[in-house]
Amino acid sequence: MKIQFPGFVDLQVNGFAGVDFNTPGNPPEKTQSALAAIRATGVTRCLPTLITSSFEHFAACARAITDCVDTGIAGLHMEGPYISPLAGARGAHPLNQVKLASLDDFLRRQDAAAGRIVLVTLAPEVPGALALIEALVARNVRVAIGHTTADRDQLHAAVSAGASLSTHLGNGCPQLLHRHDNVIWEQLGQDQLSATLIVDGHHLPAAVVKSIVRAKGLARTILVTDAVAAAGAPPGRYRLGDEEVELVATGRVSQPGAAHLAGSSLTMDMAVANTARSCGLSLEEVLPLATTNPANLLGIAPAGQVTADWNPATYCLTISGVMEG
Repeated sequence: MKIQFPGFVDLQVNGFAGVDFNTPGNPPEKTQSALAAIRATGVTRCLPTLITSSFEHFAACARAITDCVDTGIAGLHMEGPYISPLAGARGAHPLNQVKLASLDDFLRRQDAAAGRIVLVTLAPEVPGALALIEALVARNVRVAIGHTTADRDQLHAAVSAGASLSTHLGNGCPQLLHRHDNVIWEQLGQDQLSATLIVDGHHLPAAVVKSIVRAKGLARTILVTDAVAAAGAPPGRYRLGDEEVELVATGRVSQPGAAHLAGSSLTMDMAVANTARSCGLSLEEVLPLATTNPANLLGIAPAGQVTADWNPATYCLTISGVMEG
């Protein structure tokens, strides 16, 4: 069945097609090639995502992205460095670069990024986080909660301060949690928070995806890829900043020998199809999770038009054409 829909909007892309956005010094043509490969999967707007690093490293990576003139870049997502230092919650972010939340530090990074940072992921329990949330929201920067071990009061305070999103809910937290009092349930219960999900079959089991979507509702659920350089590339070893990551044949990405995941090899067309399959939803119900929902969070409109073939019997979505707009 041939269908058309608005271009996808991906709020979290660390790299693609062998290109790592967290490696300093990428020339504009290299960034452009990654964006072209992303566009071929139906994504016409995205947020290149820079993870926890020193200011100098961040600034060099941000400049490499902002030097690339491409309409596909809707801004930058700064994931960290104001996150939990604890193993499990920290994920693949380097411990030695985790920092306390500071408006001065953010403003330096925003200047280095030419004012293009539009989304910041942080942990509410980090000292200074609540004041920073208020300052970011006042500057029209969206704030997401992620890589956190915050308790109920800290999460409520973050929402009251203006946080509006949960970054990859169900991930970026310890492997073992209290069965009732934990960061997943608390964020699920916060109606002011939308939630992003990585639906690649590795980050979340199908039943968890279905449960989160039911709890949040379709209007407050957003699909992201959290793609790294391994996405759109063959199995092998790639870079995520200063770290080496490995893509295996199953599509799983992790640091060699590590139990935790390190981004994904997911593409947005796959995320949409996987979500429809996991939740038993129609394509029409799922498409807004990758188009209008993330666009609305940023205050923009989806761009362009995607042509695809959809097989509802096999949940197979095949992109055949992308018109930029």
